[in-house]
Amino acid sequence: MNINIDKQGTIVVLTGAGISRESGLDTFRCEGGIWSKVNLEDVATPEAFQRNPKLVQNFYNARRAQLTQEKPQPNAGHLALARLEQEWPGQVLIVTQNIDNLHEAAGSQNIIHMHGELLKIRCNHCEALMVWEDDVHVDTPCPHCGQSGGLRPHVVWFGEIPLQMEEIYHALEDADLFMSIGTSGNVYPAAGFVQAAKQNGFCHTVELNLDPTEGAVQFAETVYGPASQVVPAYVDALLKS
Repeated sequence: MNINIDKQGTIVVLTGAGISRESGLDTFRCEGGIWSKVNLEDVATPEAFQRNPKLVQNFYNARRAQLTQEKPQPNAGHLALARLEQEWPGQVLIVTQNIDNLHEAAGSQNIIHMHGELLKIRCNHCEALMVWEDDVHVDTPCPHCGQSGGLRPHVVWFGEIPLQMEEIYHALEDADLFMSIGTSGNVYPAAGFVQAAKQNGFCHTVELNLDPTEGAVQFAETVYGPASQVVPAYVDALLKS
């Protein structure tokens, strides 16, 4: 690690499924991941929800129950990022592709869930957004408007636009350090964040991942190993630098 970043500088962190895998949550794209067991066209598109809402609700009910019943705990990688936010004098923004709540559980506060949040639902009828930990069924009435059939997971499906993209790109424009942690680097728009960060001409970029991604050559620095090991070590070095 050899970077020169102002202590008041802005840090943008992108996290993916790799950081939550060590807390026991399934990833989507790795060998044996969720998309090797379920067809995404059946459960993760707006068309799937229109075609078979019961199947889609049951899929997300099971994933939601994993968070509420099994109660996975944030690992050392999550905790290190929370520490970075607390101790870094400048701004730290976590942009996560994950729909779990492990960053919040670790203590991070400045978070953008670009793919939504599993513990929230929204109503297609009245557009209300609600924290929700129970199962959702096709006939579950919306607590706000009372209508049934409109509740859906607050999750970005394939074919939908990720959330808060304008805010994310504004942060990348100002970033002094961009960290990509535990993500495959294959899914856009997140895969393009490193290029967006580099456009300001002064942003240092680092990939922290279990293995090199296809986009590894785009980063100025790469560190490989389990997130629970490499992230705390990197944060320690950064705070001491």
